[in-house]
Amino acid sequence: MSFEKQLPSTRTTEIDSICQKASVLPVIAIERIEDAVPLGKALYEGGLTVLEVTLRTDCALEAIRRMREALPNASIGAGTVLTPEQYRQVEELGVDFIVTPGTTEALYQYGVTSSVPMLPGVATVSELMTGWQYGYRRFKFFPAEAAGGVNAIKSFGGPISEARFCPTGGITLNNAADYLALKNVMCVGGSWVAPQKLIDAGDWDGIRELAREASERFHH
Repeated sequence: MSFEKQLPSTRTTEIDSICQKASVLPVIAIERIEDAVPLGKALYEGGLTVLEVTLRTDCALEAIRRMREALPNASIGAGTVLTPEQYRQVEELGVDFIVTPGTTEALYQYGVTSSVPMLPGVATVSELMTGWQYGYRRFKFFPAEAAGGVNAIKSFGGPISEARFCPTGGITLNNAADYLALKNVMCVGGSWVAPQKLIDAGDWDGIRELAREASERFHH
């Protein structure tokens, strides 16, 4: 296995500057395309200016396209990217970053040549070491609570202290502060700021309030 192709350090810097904008990264699944823009606006107006739209739904690509047009100053990324083909699709849409739940060699190999930075998903030290060999220094830790939570990330900091994480999965208003207190955590991903119940009801004011609460309580 050869690792001649390494991730340029500028990609790490780009991820850092995106994560510095907001401590909470909303993880969004758009079921109805007409919800995309009002949801994005509500989160952005509430102070969460970095949004991750997951590719879990049929209209996700169109949702990303509309949100990018409506919110030119937001950082909009694609989540749940599973293959280099999906990476290429969202690259063409002009996303600001890519997030994966886990990471394959194929994704790493594609990612090191892409101009769009990737936050690769890892759950173990071995997975972290694979990403490290490709030059990756910033990772999504998923599923955070199920994979050991705060204690796991703290332990990762022993052998690989330079790595920094965006934990996602089981993060809530009640435990986000515990993660953000760790020096190797740069932000947290959470869906609690955009609950499906409020999206279905079109309660954009309610979502704006949840975003405001998160951005005021957890700011860098």
